[in-house]
Amino acid sequence: MKKTELLCTAGSFDEVKKVIEAGADAINIGNERFGLRLPGNFSLDEIRQAVAYAHQHNVRVYVSVNKIFHNDDLHELPGYIKALAEANVDAVVYGDPAVLMTVRQVAPNLKLHWNAETLTTNVETINYWGRKGAVRAYLARELNMDAILEIKEQADVEIQVQVQGMTCIFHSRRDLVSNYREIQGADDREFGLKRGMSITEEKRQDLHYPIYEDHNGTHIMSAEDTCILENLDELLDAEIDSVKIESVMKNAEYNARMVSVYRRAIDAYYETPETFSDKATKLMLEIHSFHPQDRALTTGFFFKEQVY
Repeated sequence: MKKTELLCTAGSFDEVKKVIEAGADAINIGNERFGLRLPGNFSLDEIRQAVAYAHQHNVRVYVSVNKIFHNDDLHELPGYIKALAEANVDAVVYGDPAVLMTVRQVAPNLKLHWNAETLTTNVETINYWGRKGAVRAYLARELNMDAILEIKEQADVEIQVQVQGMTCIFHSRRDLVSNYREIQGADDREFGLKRGMSITEEKRQDLHYPIYEDHNGTHIMSAEDTCILENLDELLDAEIDSVKIESVMKNAEYNARMVSVYRRAIDAYYETPETFSDKATKLMLEIHSFHPQDRALTTGFFFKEQVY
């Protein structure tokens, strides 16, 4: 039986080392000029350094090239893709067909993982992109467990599912925070780049939605973190190819501890699946010991009825 991959995003080379040491099978990194919602900004030199280190430890490196590209962005894309191929990255993550076409032209042997966020919801679309060259699809976070398992049964490509961390609920290319500050009379255009800010709803002041800006505009993240650890065995039973821990807006120590928990959970399942439930219960207690108390852990959409 092929063992499910444990993937974690990383925001710095130091974090790359920490999550690899904690047990990650693969890491996802990138540069915000080409990728969306990254926990950190890697230069090409830093990507090369991360790839060299990861490959020494038999860990794969995927680079996000999943931004929404406009015409004036495209002139930089071929050189970047070619440099990633030369750095020996294991795959690029894309959503825009412009990336696929560029890979075909300048780096045809580079593997492609399709991640178009809310579009990865049905097997026909996923298999279409598989026929175009993608070898993996990241499923939308809005799918429930039944839909995920059905897609896995019928997909012609590898399937990846996010099992831990926050998700993006809104994106705009506009610098909303900086513009708001400017209207208020503040003279600090760099303010919006700081992470750690949040917004609340008028009627639900207890919910805090993290918000930040980068090269791609404004991102508003979920007020809660998905955590599917106690039901991870259902994904492993179905032989889901990769499970992802989203590390954005978490520090390296937190992310390494979370990778360690999921590493032990996955290993426990493959060793003795019949005792997984007891092991998962104990590991959830460990997560609660270091997870921020002001951010609830939920199962997201995994067990919500979907009405079409």
